[in-house]
Amino acid sequence: MIIDNVRIYQPFDERNKDKTYAIEFEDGVFQSIHPSPYKGPKTSIDGKGKLIAPSFNDSHMHLLRYGLLKKELDLTEAESFKEVKELIENHYGNLKENQWFFGKGFNDAQFDDIDHLLTAQDLHEIHADAYIFLLHEDGHECVISEKALELLREEEAFKKEPDIFKEKDDQGQWTGRFKDTAVHYIKRHFWGRSVKDAKQALKAAFPHINENGLTSLHTDDLNFIRSYDRLWRAYTELENEGELPIDVQLHHYIFDIDDLRQFLRTHKLRTGDGTNQVKVGAIKIFLDGTQRLHTSAMRNPYPENPDTSGTLIYTQEQVNEMVAEAGENGMQVAMHAIGDRACEQAIEALEQKEAHTRERRHRIIHAQTLAPDLMDRLRTLKPYIETQPSFLLGEWNKKDKWTPKELLPFCDAFNSLVRDHIPVTLSSDLPIGSINPLVTINTAVNRTDLEGNPEGGWMPQEKLKVDDSFHAFTTVPAEFEYQEDSKGKIKPGYQADFVVLDQHPHEIPPQDLHQIKVLETWYRGKKVYERK
Repeated sequence: MIIDNVRIYQPFDERNKDKTYAIEFEDGVFQSIHPSPYKGPKTSIDGKGKLIAPSFNDSHMHLLRYGLLKKELDLTEAESFKEVKELIENHYGNLKENQWFFGKGFNDAQFDDIDHLLTAQDLHEIHADAYIFLLHEDGHECVISEKALELLREEEAFKKEPDIFKEKDDQGQWTGRFKDTAVHYIKRHFWGRSVKDAKQALKAAFPHINENGLTSLHTDDLNFIRSYDRLWRAYTELENEGELPIDVQLHHYIFDIDDLRQFLRTHKLRTGDGTNQVKVGAIKIFLDGTQRLHTSAMRNPYPENPDTSGTLIYTQEQVNEMVAEAGENGMQVAMHAIGDRACEQAIEALEQKEAHTRERRHRIIHAQTLAPDLMDRLRTLKPYIETQPSFLLGEWNKKDKWTPKELLPFCDAFNSLVRDHIPVTLSSDLPIGSINPLVTINTAVNRTDLEGNPEGGWMPQEKLKVDDSFHAFTTVPAEFEYQEDSKGKIKPGYQADFVVLDQHPHEIPPQDLHQIKVLETWYRGKKVYERK
């Protein structure tokens, strides 16, 4: 197929942006880029001067969770506890004893009809004898019912989770509210959706993915289905049925070294192995929590809560062992580290020879708080840093509550990392961050919210250039997949994944980048989305 009369935008491309081309692709791969008008013997279609660009590759999200929000009970719009109760009753119909009720996306800090955060005692009002699990909108906090607490008390392995993640009342009893890895444990161990349920949820998500120009993604879904084998089946069955309009890397989240060893014993495939569309991703490890809950591990106390500096989930020796064993066995590692203490722990583990950091292309996820000494070590080590700029939309005015003043210039240090040649990706952490890559790019370039606040941008020295931002959302993520020579560019021999955009990123004011619309999305040479 040849599409004639199109302009091309891709990062650091020296083509004249006003010149038009004819792009030829066949069997899902770009064959040639011809001058326009095309004068060869093959049939072409008129691209009408539209702009094409490489499609987006989101290196960090939770696709199954997002799909479940579309398929199951979504509480993101609830503004009161009364609305939560009504949504549950309407969604589930007749509430039965011993039934599981799931709800996702609540934010009880904004509820106007209760003066406290939800606990198990509150859920008693919904149903006294039901298993209820409600997940907070950021995924780092949950509340469960008294009935569910009874199950949890019988779980010996749950005792390993840090006590700080288990909220207690004045009598030392669990309130039903849990944080961070305790949440992950509950999701993983109390239920596992079927392959059929997972496929239905994923199919509910795909139209939204393609609508936003995404054709590749890396996802951590295990906690929502329990079994990696079941997860693999869901995605590969969709591929075999011709219903998978993306390339996907599936991460395996582990709690400890035993989880890792079990995976290595029972699975022969390693990072980058798999089918045509579905590949094994990274081993996912959480090193700390989140700043909102004051559980991300800092080297200094939180300014708004001087009694704590957060929590490390593992000792350095434990992290070193997990990273070394993964690296020695062909597995990439992706470590969640938000606070500077957690980032330091990740860096130390990756500095081990046994980690094989350069070869495996290990990742640090978030790295939201750094410092001069950590930047020096990163400059030498050069792991990949997965950033989520859209978090700044709602966090820029809270950073000084979480981070000492002298470290604020090293928060979300996108530009410093790029200028120091430390590889960076932009990503969403969907459903927590924005699904729209152009919103993420807008935030990385401007460091403001979508209304332009704060004026001039928060820590403006860390603004990314437009080309750097697109590069971090297209070419760099392909390196995680060891496919930088075949994905992420409009170039002969590369996979024919591209988008049609309504505006050129270099022809509009930077503050308008989020207003660029995806008109079409093409995956492996086939149109999978067209804007109506």
